Amino acid sequence: MKALSEIEIKLDSVQEGLKLWISSKRDGTLFDRIDSAAENNEARYQLREGCYYDYEISDDNYQLDDIGENIIQEHKRHSNIGTIAPNIFVGTLEIPLLKKATLEKCFSIELEVQSLKSGYRDDYRDMLELITEKCTDLLLQSNSPVSHYFDVDYSKDSQILYQKFAFIKSIINSSEFKDAVHRIVTAPVTKWTEIYEEKDVRSVRRFTNTNIKELVKGGRRSNLPRGHYLGSYGLKTLPERITSVRKTDSVDTPENRFIKHALETFLKFCSDINRAASLYSKLDTESKLLISELESQLNHAVFKDISRPTTLKLNSPILQRKEGYREVLRTWLMFELAAKLIWQGGEDVYGAGKKDIATLYEYWLFFKLLDLFQELFDIDPKDISELIKPTKDGLNLQIKQGKFTALKGVFETDTRKLNIQFNYNRSFSGKKSYPDSGSWTTTLRPDYTLSFWPFGITENEAERQELIVHVHFDAKYKIANLTDIIEQDTTRDLDKEKTANKKGIYKNADLLKMHAYKDAIRRTGGAYVLYPGDKPLKQKGFHEIIPGLGAFPVRPSKNNSGIGELKAFILEVIEHFVNRASQRERIAFRTYDVYKNEPNKKNIVKEALPETYGKNRGLIPDDTPVLVAFYKNKMHLDWILKSKLYNARADSKRGSLRLGPGEAGAKYLLLHTNGETRTSKLFKIIETGPRVFSKNTLINKGYKDPRQDYYLVYKVEKIRDIELRNQKWDITKLDKYKKGRGSALPFSVTLTELMLAKVND
Repeated sequence: MKALSEIEIKLDSVQEGLKLWISSKRDGTLFDRIDSAAENNEARYQLREGCYYDYEISDDNYQLDDIGENIIQEHKRHSNIGTIAPNIFVGTLEIPLLKKATLEKCFSIELEVQSLKSGYRDDYRDMLELITEKCTDLLLQSNSPVSHYFDVDYSKDSQILYQKFAFIKSIINSSEFKDAVHRIVTAPVTKWTEIYEEKDVRSVRRFTNTNIKELVKGGRRSNLPRGHYLGSYGLKTLPERITSVRKTDSVDTPENRFIKHALETFLKFCSDINRAASLYSKLDTESKLLISELESQLNHAVFKDISRPTTLKLNSPILQRKEGYREVLRTWLMFELAAKLIWQGGEDVYGAGKKDIATLYEYWLFFKLLDLFQELFDIDPKDISELIKPTKDGLNLQIKQGKFTALKGVFETDTRKLNIQFNYNRSFSGKKSYPDSGSWTTTLRPDYTLSFWPFGITENEAERQELIVHVHFDAKYKIANLTDIIEQDTTRDLDKEKTANKKGIYKNADLLKMHAYKDAIRRTGGAYVLYPGDKPLKQKGFHEIIPGLGAFPVRPSKNNSGIGELKAFILEVIEHFVNRASQRERIAFRTYDVYKNEPNKKNIVKEALPETYGKNRGLIPDDTPVLVAFYKNKMHLDWILKSKLYNARADSKRGSLRLGPGEAGAKYLLLHTNGETRTSKLFKIIETGPRVFSKNTLINKGYKDPRQDYYLVYKVEKIRDIELRNQKWDITKLDKYKKGRGSALPFSVTLTELMLAKVND
């Protein structure tokens, strides 16, 4: 395959002498593959993804139509020249040629965009084959639709025909099918059969009962010589020839008849497709190649001795178990089902003969993930059966890019039961406000979302109570090495990235999208790229498996897809959810507790407070309790100042301290006495919670005349924070303050409430 600097495409079928020239801007990126394009079902002229090409049409009365994604960039003043920028597209580009005056399509120019990945052709075949296999598996799982009969209408839209052909081709043009046919023709099943032939009576060595009868009754007889010993038995003559039977191996078995019937069925389908296809179209070319392959198989000498079947014994042990035969049987069953299948989403992959590998990878991953999640979780069979629905044209696969598909299931352990939902193309709306589900910016739609929440509550309720977690995945076939992007940290690399961004090139766009999912979609535990590479990458946000970002390799390979890395990660996530003491559980509760109610607009604290760092890191005004308490007299106050202790009664009588969360966890103590409603006596409590002191202990501490048997005692110190020194508060502004005799009752408030009662004298 030789690289060219320019190619010339003749368009004489449109107008005599009309030509299209395409020239490469980078050496080694433009090819004419006239020798091998047909066998790979590709367009003859080939470009390379991520490169740019100039084009010119010889007549300015014609122009190329922009097919989307800004692939065709027309010159501002001359519509017959411009740039072709395939960007990340891989596959067959079908570019319409338009008549400039009427904008009428007069020709389609096919260009193949090669992937930078060397094995993308095998990827395409393997992915399409797996999708076909999974679709037919879904058909077998669906109870009602399979009983519907649908015939292939060869007069239908060419896109539908190509889609059906692509499904069929993926199974009968696979290497497994070819190998199976080869095994059969090289070592076919045989049976002993009797061959009847007439032989000279003198050469027969063994006579059967039938032969003995022929000795008496057979025609064309000859006289026996005189004295022959058979004369004593009354025989005067013998037939010249009698029927002889011999046994031989025969390939004309019911199983081989079925194999021949299957190949002939496939050949008829491809021939019918070819007759319906437009001449020189991709469908015409590809069907001819497959017809040639099937005819070559049927022309093998083995099939010449095999007759047509009278019945199909599909329950034959040979068909179901013997190598080669079982693969052809499976292919035939898949063929029968695949011929019924209509997939609207397939237009995104190979509509009108195009070959969009990146989109195919996204669909392929759906089935790989479905397999994985069916293995790990109990997916509702009803949801699986709903993936196939009958329509007037056939059985429609309900999977389409941009269409939301949800499969629900359950995960259960001995200690916890979780709801699971596997979402494809779920949109998280940017129009909903907290606490509803969605995005707090614009609407976002990850390719796949796996959601977990406790069993027994609805999804909506789980969203409102911060009990649900979403883990997002995006399919990225184009990524070659994600670690190069994430591990970029040098100033030089960042400068290059910034320069590229100014040109509209965003190499880290995929990573930024993962950040967008994680940071914008509410209750997201992680966002990960799935790509056909070989290195997994997991970045933890904190200490646990989620929240996080990263990538997992899932390759379009039948034997080594690499999905085990992703499976191990999902198992880690499940194990994480079973842990009821996880940090994520605590954060989720704190989030719910803080945001469940709108803030009180009156509770605005702009007063000076100690900064929340070091020993004051937990000084959140709404979460900092202050104990407002009573001291009896100056003697009591002097003892408090000297001993650095404050005592409150601990009994059931009026005036005793009742320990609630605020009283037990108080961080500050504000004291007042009889007639004192404005006070500056604020102390800091330096131990967590009060201790119980007996009467004798208090006496030993210098307390005069304790009257109760036990007291609750706080250890305190003077305020050292300058923001709280020499401040004064009006306790009558506190909601829990009681007048009269109740003014001596201790109670707790938050620091926010206290600061709102601050006064300036």
